Amino acid sequence: MSLFVDQVKITAKAGNGGDGAVSFHREKYVQNGGPDGGDGGRGGSVVLLADPNMHTLMDFRFRRKYVAEGGQNGSGRLCKGKSGEDLIVKVPVGTVVREVATGRLCADMHEAGQRHVLLHGGRGGWGNSHFATSTRQAPGFAKPGQKCEAREFELELKSIADVGLVGYPNVGKSTILSVVTSAKPKIANYHFTTLTPNLGIVRHRGEDFVLADIPGLVEGAHAGVGLGHAFLRHVERTRLLVHVVDVSASEGRDPVEDFEHIVDELACYGALADRPQIVAANKVDLPGAQEHLQRLREHLRLTDIEVYPVSAATRQGFDALLDAVVRALAQLPPIEVYEAEPEPVQADALAPFTVRRENELYVVEGPAVERLLDSVNFDDEESLNWFHRTLRRLGVIDALREKGAAEGDTVAIADMEFDFVE
Repeated sequence: MSLFVDQVKITAKAGNGGDGAVSFHREKYVQNGGPDGGDGGRGGSVVLLADPNMHTLMDFRFRRKYVAEGGQNGSGRLCKGKSGEDLIVKVPVGTVVREVATGRLCADMHEAGQRHVLLHGGRGGWGNSHFATSTRQAPGFAKPGQKCEAREFELELKSIADVGLVGYPNVGKSTILSVVTSAKPKIANYHFTTLTPNLGIVRHRGEDFVLADIPGLVEGAHAGVGLGHAFLRHVERTRLLVHVVDVSASEGRDPVEDFEHIVDELACYGALADRPQIVAANKVDLPGAQEHLQRLREHLRLTDIEVYPVSAATRQGFDALLDAVVRALAQLPPIEVYEAEPEPVQADALAPFTVRRENELYVVEGPAVERLLDSVNFDDEESLNWFHRTLRRLGVIDALREKGAAEGDTVAIADMEFDFVE
């Protein structure tokens, strides 16, 4: 199994809020103490942290489920339950997070140390002390904590680099990276040596920029041929492309055709063909290179793409190439950051309930109404009165009346049935 993983799906769930407590003050010589039930604690949130020491999503292959700690229940003497600890999930810098169900872009972790609350913990429920009034001095009910649902997210790693090296396999990209940076990529004389994007920092004439060696593309990469389909995403953020071409034609391919094929692949993946480019004509020290170099320059004569002859083997020509890169970066906008999309309003907040009739039964459905049941103490008359008033305030009583419900008809909410009372 490859140690580099750049796309995974995980399931995350924030902690549930703790339930409020039903409690009454008990003390010697105090015959009828008032309600002193404490509130439940807030559930822990799921928080993403961009860790510069992570370079792959491999860890998520072995752990796919992330659940934050729930809040503790309240207790007597107005003691509030302890809030749940936030769950910190570390991700590599450059990770983009989307919700699977909606496709919504939740976060772009583009900066080291960046934090983002992916899921907020549930609110704690109120204790019975909140429900005391002048006419209801001993409420025997409390509110439950907010329950949170598990949601599925897709994590996609898009490398953060100013400059990307692109080109066919075995044209010398990894060797160039090792020459101009302190990175030590695996280098060998066969195709697809590079299975992962390698990053290095270039320091040239007082300027620093991040250079990425993108795995070799081949014709048809956008459709999944070779390794290109899996790694084109790592070119998306780059501000400048350095297109490496083997002008020696040492493998029997034509450098001009190679250049056009790679440009076509970038165009098929998205708008990458419009990204500013500089051509590094590599292997100019080999026989026949000068002739192909001249043909490539003639081919690009009517474009604004500059061609710089280099030799990674003899380390010649890199000062001019890096000078051109520094000049280009000074005129280009910063690395692209993807804008997170706001979370849509939950459907149950817009339509808290529905009422339908099944023969002689009236069925009330909806998360808000069903959660209300958890707050009711059915052995306590005051709690039942509060439940009825809340149904009236939410409009449930009016909706049942509009559906034809009359005094004494049966109403079902979740798995409980009641007699309809005006």
